[in-house]
Amino acid sequence: MSTASAAAPPESSAAPPAAPSPRRAVNRPRPIGRWVAIGLTVLALLVVVLGTKVVPQGQEAELAGGPGAFDKATFGAEQFPAVQKGIAERAVPAPELAETLAADQDAAVEEHAVVAAGQPVFSTTFTGTVEEGEGGIVEIAVDGMPEGVTVRMQTGPAINGTELRDATGEYDFSQFTNQIEFQDAGAALNEEMKAQVLDPVDVEGLEGQTVTVTGAFTLVNPEGWLITPSALEVS
Repeated sequence: MSTASAAAPPESSAAPPAAPSPRRAVNRPRPIGRWVAIGLTVLALLVVVLGTKVVPQGQEAELAGGPGAFDKATFGAEQFPAVQKGIAERAVPAPELAETLAADQDAAVEEHAVVAAGQPVFSTTFTGTVEEGEGGIVEIAVDGMPEGVTVRMQTGPAINGTELRDATGEYDFSQFTNQIEFQDAGAALNEEMKAQVLDPVDVEGLEGQTVTVTGAFTLVNPEGWLITPSALEVS
C-alpha cells in the first residue's frame, strides 16, 4: 500500500517585506556660537566702561597744557606757580605745627593736612640754619622748633616723592588718563621746582647759611620731617 506524501506548499517567489528601519535621531547643533558671541560683546562693553575715566569738562586742556597727549614739561611749567602759591597759603609755621602734632596728631591732620594715598601731607614754613648734608638732603636747625624734632630738606639732584603734587589737594587720579600720567605730573612739578627754586642756589654751599623755606612733607614720623621745598631764600 503506497503512502502519498503531503505535497509541500510551493515557495513564494516574492521576498518578504523589509522591516522598517528605526528613525535616526537628528542631532541639532546647539546655539553655542551665538552665546559665545553675546558673551564676548558683553565683555567688550565692560572693558570700555571700566576703562573709561571721567575728567571734568575743560580740565583736560588745563591739566595737560592743551589738547592731545599729556606733556610733562608743559604741565610742570604751567602748574608749578599755582602749586607754589597753594602751599604758601596752607603753610603752618613749623614750630606751631610740631606742637599741634605732639598734642593731637589726628586733630592736626584734620585741620592742616591733605590726605593723599592714605597719608597726610602738610605744608609748612620756617627759618633756620643749614647743618651737615649728605645724599642730596640737608638737616636744618629750625628756630623755635620743639626739642627732638628733626627737620631735613631735599636739595637734589634727585627730588623724590609727590608732595608738591599732593600738598594742595588740587590734583587727583581722576583728572589723568592713567597711573603713568599721574606719576609724571608729580615728577614734572619736582623738575620745575628744581629749575626755579634750587638751581639758582648753591646747594653745595648751604651749610652754615640761614634759610627761609616753604614746602611740604608727608607725615611718616612726627619727629622726623623731610621737606620738599616750594620756595627757598638764603640770607
